[in-house]
Amino acid sequence: MRTVRVVRPALAVAAAIMLAALAGCSSSGSSFTGTWGQDSPGQPTLTIKDDGTFTGNDGCNDMSGKGTISGDTFTFGPFATTQQACEGVHPWLNIASTAKVDGNTLVVYKNGGGKIGTLDKQ
Repeated sequence: MRTVRVVRPALAVAAAIMLAALAGCSSSGSSFTGTWGQDSPGQPTLTIKDDGTFTGNDGCNDMSGKGTISGDTFTFGPFATTQQACEGVHPWLNIASTAKVDGNTLVVYKNGGGKIGTLDKQ
């Protein structure tokens, strides 16, 4: 009987070590990480890093900031942007509030939840 009591804690410790090791094997990136949009003049692009920092261009103005990833939602934090006037460009990305990934598409929403645009993953 004494052996059973020693074996159970040993198995529990071994299981905990295995779980920790397997957790370390998972990808550190999220589905948000990467570059989104078209890399052509007048088109928006956005690059999101693992730590939530992002840089991009709304088709006219450069932008950079830091957001947060929580579950299936990326929330844009405060960001800096240039404020050029560009004819024929709708700078919707500069009013982004949150985003969600749908397959290979980043769906971007404004404050209040209305969809404002999409960016395909590069």
